[in-house]
Amino acid sequence: MSVQIAELQGKNGLPPVKFGEEVTGAETLLRCLILEQVEYIFGYPGGAVLPIYDSLYGSYFKHILTRHEQGAIHAADGYARATGKPGVVIATSGPGATNLVTGIATAQMDSVPLVCITGNVPQSLIGTDAFQEANITGITIPITKHSYFVRDVRDLPRIVKEAFHIATTGRPGPVLIDIPKDVSNAVAPFHYPEKVEIRAYKSTVVPSDEEVQKFVQVISEAKRPVIMAGGGIISSGADKELRAFAEAARIPVINTFMGLGGFPGVHELSLGMPGMHGNYTANQALLNADCVIGLGARFDDRITMGRTKEFAPKARIVHVDIDPAELGKNVETAIKVTGDVKSTLEKALPLVSRCDSEEWIAQLKKWQAEYPYSYKKEDQVLKPQEVIELLYESTDGEAIITTDVGQHQMWAAQYYKFKHTRSFISSGGLGTMGFGFPAAIGAQIAHPDRTVIAVVGDGGFQMTNQELAILSQYKVPVKVAIINNQCLGMVRQWQELFYDNRYSEIDLTCSPDFVKLSEAYGVKGLRASTPEEAKAVWAEALQHDGPVVVDFRVAQGENVYPMVAAGNTLDQMVLGDE
Repeated sequence: MSVQIAELQGKNGLPPVKFGEEVTGAETLLRCLILEQVEYIFGYPGGAVLPIYDSLYGSYFKHILTRHEQGAIHAADGYARATGKPGVVIATSGPGATNLVTGIATAQMDSVPLVCITGNVPQSLIGTDAFQEANITGITIPITKHSYFVRDVRDLPRIVKEAFHIATTGRPGPVLIDIPKDVSNAVAPFHYPEKVEIRAYKSTVVPSDEEVQKFVQVISEAKRPVIMAGGGIISSGADKELRAFAEAARIPVINTFMGLGGFPGVHELSLGMPGMHGNYTANQALLNADCVIGLGARFDDRITMGRTKEFAPKARIVHVDIDPAELGKNVETAIKVTGDVKSTLEKALPLVSRCDSEEWIAQLKKWQAEYPYSYKKEDQVLKPQEVIELLYESTDGEAIITTDVGQHQMWAAQYYKFKHTRSFISSGGLGTMGFGFPAAIGAQIAHPDRTVIAVVGDGGFQMTNQELAILSQYKVPVKVAIINNQCLGMVRQWQELFYDNRYSEIDLTCSPDFVKLSEAYGVKGLRASTPEEAKAVWAEALQHDGPVVVDFRVAQGENVYPMVAAGNTLDQMVLGDE
């Protein structure tokens, strides 16, 4: 046993692990997870993983039994995003494994570290269409960073070690380990490798001196620079370095949707979110900048609108990313820097000088004052934007916010000013409905002393609301804010604007009574339909020391603005209905 592994024994509450003992594959797996310092496992048992669950019985691990495998993987995802640690999920073979697919794709698109463990039928039955057999490694190859099918119990320790290494290094992502039942039952002496050596898997963390010097040189020549901070800021833990760099160079900062919280939304240099539903100032900054510095951002179609030739037309683009495949993929890039964003900023900070940008900053502040996010308030009608403002003001921007996908997601991104990294958790790339609520459970388990709010729509909530049982069973004090407009709001908005008001299959007026539904699960339920009621019931929800579901009945016809229609450029923003 190495000194490195020996030092883990009994630390941080970890139980001691004995080496050299003859143990089953299931017990081997759990010992490996202990040595990877896993505390929480999200999952759902079934026949092919019964050996693993038998070993889990009475073990050190805190297992969260969700009511659906999709809930389990979204909860593991929320845990990972809230902590930066890999989330771990277990599911059985066949439908159990395939129920993870949406969550795996969600994590892959947003670069979230997950280790997904599935069972499979014994190897002697592989290819026979056995009961609950599915080729889950084949199914998930396109949506994982790597997938393993374990053929020999002696390989399991190496595979687990590699899986955690791959999931958490370079550009993070999900890794799947598929374990046939005969491997779980097989016996071998327990060992665990000290280090990982994977041929052809190398990640450039620290960029070259030449790349950093070019990066700093371009910035020094700029008069109208802007930083576009993406999810890589959060993945690399570069929030402090970004703030120091922006302040030293006097460069305004745009946060992409995935980068929200990576730079304080209340900072004087913060411009907010750009793109399809971004604000006027952020989009004007991109249109008029002479230098755009992309830090861990993908330059995806929700920001470029797919019109990459017209994107940032006056700017030289600098792109920093740990994944070299992203550099120059979507937009023409003047300077490419391959490396971890944190390491890049650490290396560049001593070299950067203050930009001549005060005139530029003054213009941006003028735009911010003239074109803020806005909506029309009404005394007796509750507006969804008003609900998000209420959540922000009542928590002073200190809560962790998770969302589903749709209008409420965009309003949360617009009206909640995120002060801290890892405080905004949402499905950005895949746009997964049903994500927000179980993700909040994972985030709350990770941070039991923080306020965690799941902002969900009445559509998405019904995809995973069976996880209300988790709130009751495990006493998880998540506050759920349902933005209930009794329809599929974003679909309705597009049908209104682009399909001549032909509202096809968006009516959700036959949804359940969410207050009664919550109470049926043993969770406190509240409802509000006016601004006055909203303030009262939300105050009651925050004062309650357990979970609460608040059904905010909001105006149905409200649209998300500003908006840039698909196929248009950022200078073709629609600021509102008027």
